[in-house]
Amino acid sequence: MQQVARKHAMVMVVPLYEREMVGVYYNSAAVIDADGTYLGKYRKQHIPHTSGFWEKYFFKPGNLGYPVFETRYGKVAVYICYDRHFPEGARLLGLHGAEVVFNPSATVAGLSQYLWKLEQPAHAVANGYFMAASNRIGVEQPWNIGKFYGTSYVCDPRGNLLAVGSEDRDEVVAAECDLDLIEEVRRVWQFYRDRRPETYEDMVKLLP
Repeated sequence: MQQVARKHAMVMVVPLYEREMVGVYYNSAAVIDADGTYLGKYRKQHIPHTSGFWEKYFFKPGNLGYPVFETRYGKVAVYICYDRHFPEGARLLGLHGAEVVFNPSATVAGLSQYLWKLEQPAHAVANGYFMAASNRIGVEQPWNIGKFYGTSYVCDPRGNLLAVGSEDRDEVVAAECDLDLIEEVRRVWQFYRDRRPETYEDMVKLLP
């Protein structure tokens, strides 16, 4: 992957099943810069245990925080699949300086499909950054837990969808992201200036 990134002068987010040691595994993604340099990794923080997705049997929750990686083309962050349901981490990525947040996913049709086009544009608006959401397609044998519905997309800090993929084809979904738009949007919507972190204490308490 590093060779591919270098060859095409392309920043890559590479999801992987990370083996830390025998019996300790993480759902992770490596970030590689356009010159092939490995910049670091993100470990999925929120581990689901739902019908067909018994990830708690396989993965430990991430322990590397919410890193942002300075690449040739901008400040990139990762939020993996189920993470997207949690606004707290999405905000932290913004506070850490993310300009584009990538959410690689494997999500099947059903309960969460209507949230797919709702939550991540909402994160983009609330935090003033671009989001690139990728989802696989098809049915995985032999488990047959459902149909992965694709519909990968890129949205801007206003929540506009810049490009949307199909539900049933492997494809590249590309969009031009003008990072200057981030400053323009944040001058209008001052969500960072008007935050009141001193009033959010209950968010970090172990409430039921």
